[in-house]
Amino acid sequence: MRVRQKIPKIGVQEDLYDTDDPNTMNKPCSENNFAAEQAERLLSSFERLTGKSLIPSDTSSDQRAQALYNAAHPVLSHNANQDPLLNYSNAKGMEQFEIQWEELIKLPSRYTAEPQTQEERNRLLKAVTDNGFIDDYQGVRISAKGNRFMVEDAIVWNVIDEDGVYWGQGAVLYKCRALAE
Repeated sequence: MRVRQKIPKIGVQEDLYDTDDPNTMNKPCSENNFAAEQAERLLSSFERLTGKSLIPSDTSSDQRAQALYNAAHPVLSHNANQDPLLNYSNAKGMEQFEIQWEELIKLPSRYTAEPQTQEERNRLLKAVTDNGFIDDYQGVRISAKGNRFMVEDAIVWNVIDEDGVYWGQGAVLYKCRALAE
């Protein structure tokens, strides 16, 4: 497993969404500028850590969140809680994990892996926390409907804003294939 530069944690933001404010829990769409604040955290932290981009580099600043939501590969993130909850997915991510937005933002990210692979998942997340990102992730994941799939090529990274605040972790799944039952 290759790892990169360690980014120090300066602080932890407990939750991205205010559960008392239904407007903050809406699925990314044009009315909420495609969850622009979280999308920008994902995009900028990915770019800083990996030197790569999740969207075309010529995307205008006002179109970045929409481009991420409509990206060709699944992109998801979870928050920085002790038991992290998923807090973002683009359209391909919801499709891959067979889940709707309303269920996604209530789902602990540990449920995206089978119980027998939790130890492996925990090692992965610790490596990302300690080193900033990994760019060679492979592993079995499970959709909300119980369908298993192999992630064959993914990058997992720490979501850290420009002020150094740690918001959780993000993942982009470049290659996945369904597994037989």
